[in-house]
This record gives sequence, C-alpha cells and structure tokens, in this order.
Amino acid sequence: MDVNDLKGLFAEVSKRMHTAIDHLQHEFAGVRTGRASVTILDGVHVDAYGSKMPLNQVAGLSIPEPTLIVAQPFDPSQLGAIEKAIRASDLGLNPANDGKVVRIPIPSLTEERRKELSRHVHKLAEEGRNSVRQVRRDANERLKKLLKDHKISEDDEKKGLDEVQKITDNHIKLIDEVQKKKDAELLGK
Repeated sequence: MDVNDLKGLFAEVSKRMHTAIDHLQHEFAGVRTGRASVTILDGVHVDAYGSKMPLNQVAGLSIPEPTLIVAQPFDPSQLGAIEKAIRASDLGLNPANDGKVVRIPIPSLTEERRKELSRHVHKLAEEGRNSVRQVRRDANERLKKLLKDHKISEDDEKKGLDEVQKITDNHIKLIDEVQKKKDAELLGK
C-alpha cells in the first residue's frame, strides 16, 4: 500500500464523518423551535394498512400559518390513525381533526420546554461527536494494521494519525457550530 492509499483512507474518513454531520443536521431539523415546520413530523409513523408508515406517506403536509401544520390524509379513513400517531409522538403536539384534515397547532415554547429541547440538542450533538470519534478510531486501527503488515512506514503511520486527528478536529468543530446555531434558535440568544 502506497501513500495514495492513505489519501483514499483520508477521503473515506472525511466522507464518513461528513455523513455523521448530515445525520445530525437532519436530527436537528426535527427539533422544533416554535415555528411550524413539516420536518418536525419526520419521526412520526402512522399505523396504516397493517404496517407503520411515515406520516408524509399517508398525508400531504402543509403550513398555512406560521404556527399551524395541516395534514391532509390521502385516504380519509386514516384521519384517526394520523391524529393518534401525532399524539403518541413525544413532540408535545395536540392535533385536532375536523373530519377532512388534521390541524396541528404549534404552541409557543415555554422557557422550560426551550431548555429541555436545548438539552436534547446537546445530547444529539454528543452522539454526533461520538460517531465522528468512532470513525477516527476505525481509521487509527486501520493505520496500525497497515504498519503491522509492513505496508506503510512508521513515519507514514505517524503522518496518517496526525491527519486523521486533524480531520476529526475539523468535523467536531463543525458539530459545535451547528449545535450553537440550533441553541441560539431555541433559546433566542
């Protein structure tokens, strides 16, 4: 294995760490900030047709007002199941159906709820950092194995470990920035 293979390893490490950040940003999109957003309902699954289906596959979602989401079921017989699934989610939403659509008012966040959501954001960010660290651990193990198999020199291994650490630090910094931005949204700072 020559130095080009190390470049491939670094590219793979960057790609995997970037995937962890993308996942974190998707998770953050689901944390509500007092404004209506259909992404907060991404985790809601409805018992429909004998299986659990994502809400957006059984209903059209729209935002007619900044504090209201409307779910228009594709099949009107699913109204009750949609309402039940939204209530059962841990989003703290109280949907109401009028026989045709499910209206989901987004209540303004209390200070206590904002702090609770902020703690949730911190937990998600820590999970993201752990994912990045796991990628670093895998890469470091691969570098040590390459050295043990005499495919790279000790100098290459040292440079490789330093480069992997640099990539890790950059991605952890990105996670911290995304977390700060979401916190500012939540806490209004």
